[in-house]
Amino acid sequence: MTDKALAQDQIDTTSANFPVSKTVGRWVLLATILGSGMAFIDSTAMNVVIPVLQSELNATIPQVQWIIEAYALFMSSLMLLGGSLGDKFGRKRIFALGVIMFTGASIWCGLSPNTSQLIVARAFQGAGGALLVPGSLAIVNISFSNEHRGRAIGIWSGFTAITTTLGPILGGWLAQNLSWRFVFFINVPLAIIVLATLYWRIPESKKGNGEQRLDLWGSLLVTLGLGCVVFGLIDSGNIGFGHPKVIVPLIAGGLSLLGFLFYESRTSSPMMPLNLFKSKTFSGGNLITLLFWGAWSGAIFFIPFNLIQLQGYSAAGAGLAFLPLILALFLFSPWAGGLVANYGAKPPLIVGTILASIGFYLFTLPGIGGSYWTTFFPAITVLGVGMAIIISPLTTAVMESVELRESGVASGINNTVGRIAGLLAIAIMGVFALTTFNRSLDYELNSIDLQQETRQSIDDQRIKILLIDIPENVEAEKRVNIKNAIEKSFLNGFRLMMLISASLVLIGTFVAWFSIERMKPD
Repeated sequence: MTDKALAQDQIDTTSANFPVSKTVGRWVLLATILGSGMAFIDSTAMNVVIPVLQSELNATIPQVQWIIEAYALFMSSLMLLGGSLGDKFGRKRIFALGVIMFTGASIWCGLSPNTSQLIVARAFQGAGGALLVPGSLAIVNISFSNEHRGRAIGIWSGFTAITTTLGPILGGWLAQNLSWRFVFFINVPLAIIVLATLYWRIPESKKGNGEQRLDLWGSLLVTLGLGCVVFGLIDSGNIGFGHPKVIVPLIAGGLSLLGFLFYESRTSSPMMPLNLFKSKTFSGGNLITLLFWGAWSGAIFFIPFNLIQLQGYSAAGAGLAFLPLILALFLFSPWAGGLVANYGAKPPLIVGTILASIGFYLFTLPGIGGSYWTTFFPAITVLGVGMAIIISPLTTAVMESVELRESGVASGINNTVGRIAGLLAIAIMGVFALTTFNRSLDYELNSIDLQQETRQSIDDQRIKILLIDIPENVEAEKRVNIKNAIEKSFLNGFRLMMLISASLVLIGTFVAWFSIERMKPD
């Protein structure tokens, strides 16, 4: 790209010149941090809210999976398209549209009377998030000069990380003291502030003359592919892989994803330029992103069920259990950034992935009961330190592996890979969790002398896992034995999930060793 083209990319073709003034820059950061924070809070707060929500709405495990997955599916598959829409039609315009759509869907979520409506509303929320998240970073990127852009992006990244990690604490407190529905309603005042700031303080911008083509076919293929794969995986945990309702979606999803890759290699304006993956560091960095965020998303989905429904923590207590992780991110992230400056990205990535793997493994050690400080505190703390050491070097490795003019696309791809990892991890690990739970429960129940009606009642509710209702006519001693069997079976499945997460991150250690080039420090 020529210098002239680069310059044109930083010019607002409708109203104002860029970069903006220092005063406007503050308003830009306020609007973009609050806007993207809405999406990040809702994505993490729901993990603590889900066990409470499951009890209130009498939802099954596949249903609560879809409450998470519907959001992640549409956000991850439409995010690159959302960035392209902003470049073409105006970044402020599309960002504002995303905020409006996200807020409207949030109100719908908060008012939903059942899981079916909540799942549909979450899908619309994800689509809105796909417009506002890339738009927020694009506005920050275009609004600051080269001298101040790095610091501005650092402020944006830091505050979005804060909102992400505070999500479980906020969600737990609201679920316990008010209602899980308020997790969605808090977006309304935030949206009003964002929209007012956008309207009165932030000028419009778009890329060039806005005539570039949109990769609509690519968006359709990747959304269809991911949706079919996730649908098949979630249903497989209940009806098995041999059922046509599982086989057909998996085949259709796989073909759609292959079609997406083929189309991206042929179209003149791809949403995911495949030539970027010729870089070993770019490919390796994105693979580590896939492995790490897949491990994290799968684990964070199941940990609140353990804390709330098995260990007896309150929703607020489960949120506060993650406080050491937040503190570790605050304390060690700046230090990790210094490691990158002095040693490059490779050594911190190796150390961080090893620590994170140990953290996930430590979750396999606690049984039922015991002090938080000797059970979950060590695991959460070690995992937090590992995450803090991983995140900054990983982003640096990906971004420095491409040319500056491709940094926006590279950032979008890396962000999308992380979200797709979470989307697939919850579906795939859910299959392993349900299978392990069912196998273990069969073994435990076979040792208890149960009437046929009692056994059938339990079998019909297996999909609820820890919320299985034991028939009231069962004698007290057998009720205790059945309850212990259910809890032990869940714990076996949970430990397997943590082992899978630990293994995924440990594979990331070897990927970092062999693929991340040791870049010279500045």
